[in-house]
Amino acid sequence: MTEQQSGFPRRDAEGRVLTLGDLLGVSLAGWLIGVLALLLFDWAFASFGAGDFGRANGWLAVILPAWLFWEDFRAWEFGAARVVAAVGALAVAVVTGLLVAGLAAGLPSLLTGALAAATFTVVYAVVWFPGVRWLARWTG
Repeated sequence: MTEQQSGFPRRDAEGRVLTLGDLLGVSLAGWLIGVLALLLFDWAFASFGAGDFGRANGWLAVILPAWLFWEDFRAWEFGAARVVAAVGALAVAVVTGLLVAGLAAGLPSLLTGALAAATFTVVYAVVWFPGVRWLARWTG
């Protein structure tokens, strides 16, 4: 039995996030912070006349969730399981994010990208979390 580290998201002794709920909660909180920061910056630039409001790239909201995913990736032991799970999750998340962006193409780019980034965040977490655990058990 591994010892749990304190803090949130809850992590095991190796630094891996313990539950899918923790991973989703923290990554979506990071996405929301990213969207709010983009709204603030976009509003500031628009108020200075540096462009129209809503023209920022909403995909930038994925920065904080990607950082969390990277830290969880690094916490796993070096090997094929973490690489295959990460590449698979990344591929599925990017494709679904682009699909959502395509469906929302008529909206301002800030909103379109934010929706795509939210989709990416949820899909990556849902594929990565069980995928890396299953592959790690399967490969020993």
